[in-house]
This record gives sequence, structure tokens and C-alpha cells, in this order.
Amino acid sequence: MDMRSRLSEALKTAMKEKDAARLSTLRLINAAIKDRDIALRGSDVEASEVSDDDILGILGKMVKQRQESARAYEEGGRLELAEKELAEIKVIEEFLPKPLSEREAEAAIETAIAEVGATSIRDMGKVMAVLKGRFTGRMDFGKVGPAIKARLG
Repeated sequence: MDMRSRLSEALKTAMKEKDAARLSTLRLINAAIKDRDIALRGSDVEASEVSDDDILGILGKMVKQRQESARAYEEGGRLELAEKELAEIKVIEEFLPKPLSEREAEAAIETAIAEVGATSIRDMGKVMAVLKGRFTGRMDFGKVGPAIKARLG
């Protein structure tokens, strides 16, 4: 089942169960996807809809935004708002594939470096491209970048 179908089914279920918090988060996800669809229509890209990989990217970005917001709310003493953000993260993460463990991520980095034949920091973009192609939504690329630099630098 593709991502759009999974999200649509989850939305219907949340409506039937009258789960307001979950429904709100699912609607935010759908709105973000529709925004990307609209942006694609105006561009020269041939695809008229976002792919499942694009949706995973959108979901990953949404999780990261909510983590930052929750942290800011906690620092500001607004715990009820931080809890709301964390609850939204749980709903969003249901649609993301299981993240790679630290050991799996290191192995994936090593494999990508070997595949590309990377020897210096100049090859970092090629390595990142390979990893993003395979592990979008499953890796924290903010942590992967420094790990690649450490191996190539």
C-alpha cells in the first residue's frame, strides 16, 4: 500500500474514532503533501504528484520541526505545548520506516563510500546522494554528514 493510501486510511479511521489529536496531525500531513503537489505542478518537473520517497522526506522534516518546537517549549516552561508536539511526532513516526541503528548507519556509510570510491571530502556529496536515495526517512542526515567527514577528512 502506498503512503497516500496509508495516510488516507488512517485519516478515515481517526474520523470514525473521533480521535481529534490524531486527526489534526494527519490533516497537517495531508496539507504538507498537497502543498508539495501544488509546487510540483508549477515547476518543470514531469511528475504531477509527490512520490513515496518525497512523502518520507516531508514526514522526516515534520518530525524534526516538532522536535525543535518541543525543545523550545520545554526551555520556555510551556510543557503542555511540548507534550502536544511530542504526541504529533508519535503519529507522524507511525508512517516512517524503522530508523537504522547506529551500527547499521555506520555500515551503510562504509558501503556507500566504497561504492562511490570516495577518497576525499570532495566526494561527500556523492556519498550523501547514495545514502539519501536508499535511506530517506531512516537516517538522520544531520548526524551522517559529520560521520562521513570524519571518515573522508
